Amino acid sequence: MRKCLSIVISLFVLVFLCFVNSCSTMRSVHYGNCSRTIDAKGIKNADQLVCFFLAHNPDADVEKVSRLASFYKMECKYEGINSDVAFVQMCLETGFLRFGNLVSVDMNNFCGLGAINSENPGLRFETEQLGVKAHVQHLHAYGTDRELKGECVDPRYKYVKPRKKAPTVFELSGTWAADKEYGSKLDYLLEDLGAF
Repeated sequence: MRKCLSIVISLFVLVFLCFVNSCSTMRSVHYGNCSRTIDAKGIKNADQLVCFFLAHNPDADVEKVSRLASFYKMECKYEGINSDVAFVQMCLETGFLRFGNLVSVDMNNFCGLGAINSENPGLRFETEQLGVKAHVQHLHAYGTDRELKGECVDPRYKYVKPRKKAPTVFELSGTWAADKEYGSKLDYLLEDLGAF
């Protein structure tokens, strides 16, 4: 009887330690249901992305938000990039499509590509889909060392060196953006998205 009890306690301790170890590993990259890894598959569908967006900006053009969510799902799937990360980054960069600062709505620039100062307000893209594609490709350069599948439409893709310098959203702080809290801001939005 004591031997059985000893085995049960040992198994319990082993399972508990495995659980604690896996939770601490997940905490840095994957929690709230959405992965923080850039080179990963997003789990939210386009409708969930739209609901998340509208919870933050209920006055937005629903048709435009739906189009963008579909473009993000499609372009990210094609290049193997986390659509949850790309979409929340667009939300952060554009203030949930309220824009302001250097980039304006007519630029179809959803991630502040090339936005430096008033002389360099950012890149312009002919269509929304091209702007989304450029954003996804730029994230691709930061999060992976794989070759692009599609034709490169991101003029700044070649400047990301070394490639894969930001495997998760946390490494985008000080690389993609000077803001030291940038990764934490994305993490917060991903946590929120996880509830949708």
